[in-house]
Amino acid sequence: MITMIETIATASLAVNENLNIQKRRIANGKSRKRLSLVTGTHGDELEGQYLAYMIGSYLNENIGHLDGIVDIYPALNPMGIDSITRGVPMFDLDMNRVFPGSKDGTMIEMICASIVDDIAGSDVCVDIHSSNIFLKEIPQIRMSVPTAPALLPYAKMMNVDFVWIHESATVLESTLAHTLNTRGTKTLVVEMGVGMRITKEYCRQLFDGILNLMKELGMWSGETATVREPIVSEGREVGFVNSDAAGIFVPCADFGDTVNEGDHIGDVVDPLTSNVVEKVEAVCSGMIFTLREYPVVYGGSLLARILQPSEGGAEE
Repeated sequence: MITMIETIATASLAVNENLNIQKRRIANGKSRKRLSLVTGTHGDELEGQYLAYMIGSYLNENIGHLDGIVDIYPALNPMGIDSITRGVPMFDLDMNRVFPGSKDGTMIEMICASIVDDIAGSDVCVDIHSSNIFLKEIPQIRMSVPTAPALLPYAKMMNVDFVWIHESATVLESTLAHTLNTRGTKTLVVEMGVGMRITKEYCRQLFDGILNLMKELGMWSGETATVREPIVSEGREVGFVNSDAAGIFVPCADFGDTVNEGDHIGDVVDPLTSNVVEKVEAVCSGMIFTLREYPVVYGGSLLARILQPSEGGAEE
């Protein structure tokens, strides 16, 4: 058994301080299969922090069932986490728009390049994100159309509710996931919960999924839970519900609800006049998989996303 903490990238800061990016390696047995769990790219996304703890502590207690290597990267942006800042403090940078980075670039570019080099070669990488403070997401995995044939079988092992396959035109090439996938490291992007919060039931759901993935990779001989079959967006459209008025959004529908076009899903209210300024209706039929969490809205604010049924078929 091997368990150790490694510094994979470091940079000098002011006042004799260093910015250190660390990982914990947990290894056992003879297999060289490697799973990398990555989180903390955005400092306001905390679901992955708790999930990293859950996985690490469970492996500590059940190390005999592990045959392979699990690398846990809990904080790619530690200064962001410390300051509850989405981007990298002082630089006003979204770290997930800097990859693959450069060994000869700025401080953040050099750190991103070192992160990519360290994760590359993993059999699978799971890149864990939360939503922002405004929206709450059901546990889902996102991927592009070109990567779907390679990634979808693994996504179905992960115990998520939904797999959203984006058109390739919407994929940002400067993300960690895109960089790793183009270099041959299968990388799944998980989105769940809401920014600055921990949703324990979602973390538990993903915990079960990660153990199942490890078992399917031949790395885990311990008990695993039965995982759910996710709804896949392939061949299906997504409807976006936006506010037409400013005020306070009060939903009357919930995640996972199946609605029909025109159904009442919430109200935008004006606290000053005590009037309902907008009755919010579903723009299409389908399943709500994103819902507004932060109640203050303005004209154009995103309130919900709805996955439409497949053509000629009912909701799964």
